[in-house]
Amino acid sequence: MDQYLTFATNNPMLSMLWLAIATLLLFSFIKGKLSKVKEVNNQELTLLVNREDGVIVDIRSESEFKKGHIVGSKQLSQEKINNNTFQGLENSKDKPIIVVCTAGLTAAKAANAMAKAGFDKVSVLKGGFSAWQGANLPVAK
Repeated sequence: MDQYLTFATNNPMLSMLWLAIATLLLFSFIKGKLSKVKEVNNQELTLLVNREDGVIVDIRSESEFKKGHIVGSKQLSQEKINNNTFQGLENSKDKPIIVVCTAGLTAAKAANAMAKAGFDKVSVLKGGFSAWQGANLPVAK
């Protein structure tokens, strides 16, 4: 323990940096566990759709959606999500909703908006459509 204190007093910048990184990691971990929105992988998405009648919501642009999308998914623009306009999804509030974007980065914001709008089981596809394609899973055009 004395060595840690000696290191901390001799290297205050490194110690502060380490403490900041540890705090951010802990915050990120706790936030993920407490969030209503969960991340699912390709297999979990398939199970949610097949067993629980889940709905896949693709938030990519309409042109990207037309080039290829997960079979059975519905396209919903980011603009409609920002306006809380969830056309065609009103009857699916109690079903699992899986939000898909290109790489899994922008879907979290849309999923949080849907959770705030009253959707009970909202998830995000980890890795997005790129991960789906990378696994050679079926794509509709």
